[in-house]
Amino acid sequence: MPLQDKFRSIFGKQNEPTAPARAQNAPAPGISFLKNQRPAPPAVRPSRGIEQFFFNLQGRVGLSILDLAGASQQNIDFLTSLGHKVYSGNVIRSMEECFGPDPAGQTNPSRIEFFLKSNFDYPSETFDGVLMWDSMQFMGHALLNATVDRLADIMKPQSYLFAFFTMNDKVQEVQSYEFRIQDAKNLLVTERGLRPTGHVFNNRSLEKLFGKFESVKFFLTRDNLREVIVRR
Repeated sequence: MPLQDKFRSIFGKQNEPTAPARAQNAPAPGISFLKNQRPAPPAVRPSRGIEQFFFNLQGRVGLSILDLAGASQQNIDFLTSLGHKVYSGNVIRSMEECFGPDPAGQTNPSRIEFFLKSNFDYPSETFDGVLMWDSMQFMGHALLNATVDRLADIMKPQSYLFAFFTMNDKVQEVQSYEFRIQDAKNLLVTERGLRPTGHVFNNRSLEKLFGKFESVKFFLTRDNLREVIVRR
């Protein structure tokens, strides 16, 4: 099956909002190249970052939110209960389909453009909020910069992006997670296995990465994850 058709079979139309559908209690399919390990049970994670993300959006309805953790009925239900429109994508799976497991392979310009079109093919200033989760830390330099540029285009002024980055600068692999929204202050997190990092960031390098954005705010945690809120 051609790669583009395979993408469509996985993602469907990326430029249509996701409507609430059947309940989705099972975890998302695993990623084939992650190292085999016994899956840990989901854990509740308090998150100051997600709390700040929803605080910034409160008092408004009908906002457009892009959730890039893969279509999750739990996330869809929570976001639509707030009166927002939800658009879904799966950036981690898309990276595997386009580039394979190694961030060093994320350099081909045509592959990068195909990746961007598959995940971010929206008109300028479409979104009021973007949930990137932990996907950006697995991108190589060329793909990461292209993705940030595209996000700057499709996000509205004064919109917000939420993401995780590892704080451990001594590692070449970090844990990948599946994220589900439990409520406005807590996430349900499931380990998915180790994955090669494309970059390890500190606060200064993240500020440089999001130089086109208005502000970057950090929330440091005890588990070597840096929660980041970026304002467009």
